[in-house]
Amino acid sequence: MTRELPRQETSRLPSNVKATHRSVDAAQWLQCAQDMHNHRAMLLALWGTDDRDRDGRFRVFAAFLLSDQVVVLEHAPIGGETDYPSLTRWFPVADRLQRAVFDLLGMAADLGDTRPWLRHGGWPEHFFPLRRDVDTAERHPLVSRPYPFVAVSGDGVHEIAVGPIHAGTIEPGQFRFSAVGEKVLRLETRFGFAHKGIAKRFEGQRLHDGHHLAARISGDSTVAYAWAYCAALESITATAVPERAAALRALALERERLANHLGDLGGLGNDAGLAFGLVQFSSLKEQLLRLNEEAFGQRYLFDYVVPGGVVAELDARLIPALLDEASRLEQRVGGLRTIYENHAGVQDRFRDAGVLSPALAKAHGALGLVARASGVAQDLRVDMPWPPYDRLQARMMLAASGDVAARVQLRFDEITESLRLCRSLLESLPPGPHLVTLPAAAPGRLGLGLIEGWRGPLLVALESAADDRVRRCHAHDPSWQNWPLIDYAIIGNIVPDFPLINKSFNLAYSGIDG
Repeated sequence: MTRELPRQETSRLPSNVKATHRSVDAAQWLQCAQDMHNHRAMLLALWGTDDRDRDGRFRVFAAFLLSDQVVVLEHAPIGGETDYPSLTRWFPVADRLQRAVFDLLGMAADLGDTRPWLRHGGWPEHFFPLRRDVDTAERHPLVSRPYPFVAVSGDGVHEIAVGPIHAGTIEPGQFRFSAVGEKVLRLETRFGFAHKGIAKRFEGQRLHDGHHLAARISGDSTVAYAWAYCAALESITATAVPERAAALRALALERERLANHLGDLGGLGNDAGLAFGLVQFSSLKEQLLRLNEEAFGQRYLFDYVVPGGVVAELDARLIPALLDEASRLEQRVGGLRTIYENHAGVQDRFRDAGVLSPALAKAHGALGLVARASGVAQDLRVDMPWPPYDRLQARMMLAASGDVAARVQLRFDEITESLRLCRSLLESLPPGPHLVTLPAAAPGRLGLGLIEGWRGPLLVALESAADDRVRRCHAHDPSWQNWPLIDYAIIGNIVPDFPLINKSFNLAYSGIDG
């Protein structure tokens, strides 16, 4: 049972889940962070804002995920200063988040790695794109500089450089292996190559239009991001979404989970040498996407979730087809699971590969599927259920071994559970409207949207400006927490197993680059 923060020092933060907000000075920032660590909280997100046009100050925010609530700390360094205390001593993932905050705003943590994270030679040292006084029309020459990867030395140690450009359509990411023979001693990853300036693009948009951009942050999590944005806006405007709209959103979210798990299971089978698995699961995913287009108007549902509900009603004539699909998928996936589990060659590749121990997962703040595959019981649909999950009674799926086999097992289990949830939603869709109109948002309000996507919890922190515009919108993907864990999971494995281990995590490149 977590200890609540003192009532007189907290305020309720508008959100679709229980959330509190606390403004703190530098000493309290550190003390509260230590308290969060002692109560086994996860650092969910860390971001900064430039409020000099309002009160002459910069601000840094940290969101912590407890078992029953989210706590957001806000710290404004005095006198327009940009330095703030680092959280890396308790939360290792803060290192990369703090580096990103510096690259975007020039706010520097007092401890930790100072290497650039999002800067790849395209911005000069004085340029910070999220500052209010920045000239976005200014153009800068590209200056390429070598990145100081940590070197490993010793007899027989050699480096293997992979990326950032990969074959085909794989997004850019850089991987530097230190190995003896084929055995990996160390892996260091670097991203930021796909940085799209999402946060800057949000600024000044109409609040009621921002969901379009949110849905395109990471294409495989479009429903989750759009819902998180809409949940933040609906919280700011104190709008209750109709029960039917919430149920249709959940149906779309579970189908997004199904599509990704089906695709991953096919890719994992292929990486283990079973091309049959890729063919079968790709076919099942394609059938699901085609029915998406028939039932919801889009294969990947980019514009289905909108402020106040969903963009269109579900045709009642398609409900039997969706139910038939659920039964057919359950049968087909169950048969394929038997094949995977009884295939000696596949299991030889899966078992004991890329092990992430429960202790390491907890210590480094693993989130979502990766955490649950290492025995960390964490799922917002169960822990902090928002409508309609508060009545669906979703079940927590867990595995214990933390290897590729566990992450494969969890995908099979979550497919079964998502199919159960879809059937429940379709068989008991509440009556009523699928959409309501939101009122204008008061300026200067901060709202949170927190949704359990297929990878884990996605957070959107949305701040309103005057004229019903976006002042600032920060979106956070759970891949921030989970990418550093691949660096640990690969140690002691051979280099050729990296594609399989990497695929078993299947983390976002675009989602973390923003």
